[in-house]
Amino acid sequence: MLKTRKKRDLLTRIGDSVETAREKAQELGTALTTEAQRAAVRAQRELKKATSVVDRKARAAKATVERKLRATKRTVARKARAAEADAEKAFGKAKRSVKRKVKVAAASAKTAAGRVEKAMSPKKTTARKTAATVRSPVRTPPKPVAKKPAGRTGRKAVKA
Repeated sequence: MLKTRKKRDLLTRIGDSVETAREKAQELGTALTTEAQRAAVRAQRELKKATSVVDRKARAAKATVERKLRATKRTVARKARAAEADAEKAFGKAKRSVKRKVKVAAASAKTAAGRVEKAMSPKKTTARKTAATVRSPVRTPPKPVAKKPAGRTGRKAVKA
């Protein structure tokens, strides 16, 4: 009987230790489960934070790009207006230069036409003194020079 008691005591002790091991394992399992749940919650919280940070940075980058795009558009428009104004200025300058050259050419043509007309008109013959008349023994008094009327000048009007 002693052996069976010892056997029973041993089995009881083994059973008790298995029970305590099972309880401890269950406690440890629940502790591990709660720890795992806490870790999952922390990971989700960190994920939300990271997502919001990434979204914020993306919005900031987009706003910066849009701002720079608008600034570039303004710069291009300003340069285009300046180039257009420069072109108009150069065009006006060229136009004035051409007008000036046309006026000069017209005046030159007018004077040339006057010269041609003068050259084509019949020449007035003036009596030339020959050597015989210069040395004539008879001296005649010189004729008085006729005065010109006061209003006239020596220029002739050029016809176009």
